[in-house]
Amino acid sequence: MNGALFKKPDPFFLEGGPTGILLIHGFTASPSEMSYLGNFLNERGLTVSAPLLPGHGTTPEDANRYRWQHWANHLTIAFAEMQDRCSSIFIGGFSAGALLALYLAARLGRIDGLITYAPALKASNKKLILAPVIKYFRRTVPKPPAHDMYPDVAEVRWAYDEYPARAADELRKLQGVVKASLPDVRAPILIIYSTADETVKSEGIELLLKKAGSNQIEVVALHNSGHIITLDQERDMVAEKSYQFISRYETG
Repeated sequence: MNGALFKKPDPFFLEGGPTGILLIHGFTASPSEMSYLGNFLNERGLTVSAPLLPGHGTTPEDANRYRWQHWANHLTIAFAEMQDRCSSIFIGGFSAGALLALYLAARLGRIDGLITYAPALKASNKKLILAPVIKYFRRTVPKPPAHDMYPDVAEVRWAYDEYPARAADELRKLQGVVKASLPDVRAPILIIYSTADETVKSEGIELLLKKAGSNQIEVVALHNSGHIITLDQERDMVAEKSYQFISRYETG
């Protein structure tokens, strides 16, 4: 991977053709984890927008100042800007970003397709599950060791070293809102996840398959990646499957 494209928290926008995709990074991270995918899609003609979520790219304490609605509102603006440029629009979200992608898809209803990468509908980390209590005692909590198959993931991904406790509780709230909204997600969906993911539970995939209102859902299961599937050693398959899905459903 080209390190020049990574290890910084900045948002990025890549001008392309009339088909565009809004890429949403995960909780405590940054657009760096979508950079490889974004460049891959842009090289094939897509316009790519990867915003930085409020409270991210600064400090964990800063993240505690924001609510999940701030994240959603920021993305709604980014989506509207994409509409001004593109005639066919997709949304792709990683982990917590997949929750936000599902939320937008349920509310906006004007997208050509949705890609969820390791959707965080159910988390494995007990510290996140207990965030409603922890937030009253601690501002941040340590992250568990990363489980990446590709050794250079941490070298090219910008993310906080700790979980901001209040922001983690906002993530928990967002999970509940999205679960209730799944029947309203009617756009075609591509789900890509890893069976070796130790961060999110596979039960979330089952819930998405069962509750989503879409009648066009595809699933790609990886077996040699950790949680950060957009950067791990099967990243080329992730990118290629994403492009194939977009090519099937673009309307431009």
